[in-house]
Amino acid sequence: MRRGGERRGHGGALGKAALEEQQHPPHQQHPPHQQHPPHHQHNGRAPAEPPPQPDSDGPGPGLRRSTESEVYDDGTNTFFWRAHTLTVLFILTCALGYVTLLEETPQDTAYNTKRGIVASILVFLCFGVTQAKDGPFSRPHPAYWRFWLCVSVVYELFLIFILFQTVQDGRQFMKYIDPHLGVPLPERDYGGNCLIYDPGNETDPFHNIWDKLDGFVPAHFFGWYLKTLMIRDWWMCMIISVMFEFLEYSLEHQLPNFSECWWDHWIMDVILCNGLGIYCGMKTLSWLSLKTYKWQGLWNIPTYKGKMKRIVFQFTPYSWVKFEWKPASSLRRWLAVCGIIFVFLLAELNTFYLKFVLWMPPEHYLVLLRLVFFVNVGGVAMREIYDFMDDPKFHKKLGQQAWLVAAITATEFLIVVKYDPYTLTLSLPFYITQCWILGIILVLTWTAWRFFIRDITLRYKEIRRQKQEHKHEKDKCLSNGDGHSSVLDEPSGNKLRERKL
Repeated sequence: MRRGGERRGHGGALGKAALEEQQHPPHQQHPPHQQHPPHHQHNGRAPAEPPPQPDSDGPGPGLRRSTESEVYDDGTNTFFWRAHTLTVLFILTCALGYVTLLEETPQDTAYNTKRGIVASILVFLCFGVTQAKDGPFSRPHPAYWRFWLCVSVVYELFLIFILFQTVQDGRQFMKYIDPHLGVPLPERDYGGNCLIYDPGNETDPFHNIWDKLDGFVPAHFFGWYLKTLMIRDWWMCMIISVMFEFLEYSLEHQLPNFSECWWDHWIMDVILCNGLGIYCGMKTLSWLSLKTYKWQGLWNIPTYKGKMKRIVFQFTPYSWVKFEWKPASSLRRWLAVCGIIFVFLLAELNTFYLKFVLWMPPEHYLVLLRLVFFVNVGGVAMREIYDFMDDPKFHKKLGQQAWLVAAITATEFLIVVKYDPYTLTLSLPFYITQCWILGIILVLTWTAWRFFIRDITLRYKEIRRQKQEHKHEKDKCLSNGDGHSSVLDEPSGNKLRERKL
């Protein structure tokens, strides 16, 4: 049984022999003289899907990619995995009936409005959790990922609502969520005194370092640990980490909290927090790629220790796919990887600019909830993007979660543009502009060389090599006294045969 987009057997025990049989399907299911019945002769049944061709580029539904781990599953389908659509519908109807028949509606219009909006969202979440399409992940449960898909829809609709308000109304609307919002807040300046050792402060000469060690330090570490699990590539993670520090340098004239000390940028952020998070993430990826994915039903495990281990492993992936982005393999993949890096950096910048334009303090719980949201939807989106890039014939369209994440990132940026265009249009310093122009020119030059000039040069060299081999063969035949070669005689011989026929 296939759950949450994972490839599984059809209910029975799925062992290694069955997996190997799926990986190497027989090429001929019928004798050579036997013909397949035409699709319109179905004898009262729907025509079966044609089997995947052996020479197809992507894996079929029963095949496993070389980067995908092998899975052993006994196919147990317990109460935990069954659909509970009628149960959820019954509970939801009872709750609405209780509110309608037994509760007295308060006379507070603002309270009733908030309550009605929350109830509408909850009903939509109940529908989505039970009826939405499954994504690529099935652990700890497909309903968990369907829930975050529905939360993505709700969040996007909320952003659209904020986008269509005036700047003042949009900021004051945040008071309906938290009465303490809607008030302009000063941004904290992380720059200033950048001395690592301050001899003027006899009490604590290292006070500058201790001042920077706030709650954002572990947030940086865990954030990059989880981003590494999403991206699954060391080079892409390091490029995004370093480029974001360059963006902070470039935009510190717009947002004051981008102004940090040099050692805060490169030592605390890139090397310690981000670098250590990426290192731990890569170690976890190595463990997940080597792990044996053997699943049994909880009640099929005889020992209590095995049952507890099975419960813990329920929160690990059902199977594992190693991401091989290969950005230099084709122009399409190169542009896709550049787009992924761009969206990642834009989502990171939106975190700071949204706080700035909507007047939310950095420690507000809405900022934390947004980060938790992106942690849950980001991994699914990256898997869907990778499947779309790696196997476009099997995955013919971009996944639903990836589509929503891209739409949310774009909508957040549009809110920033509308609510504070003055800050965004502050001109960059001249030396910053020169650096970015130089970087863009280098990237475009490398792209043109790698995917255009290099291919033309290689093609020219190959044609020249073939001509030289042909000339060498002709000279060799002439030196032997033949006057011509058998290779050159083939076209003339073929023409003579055609004339005789």
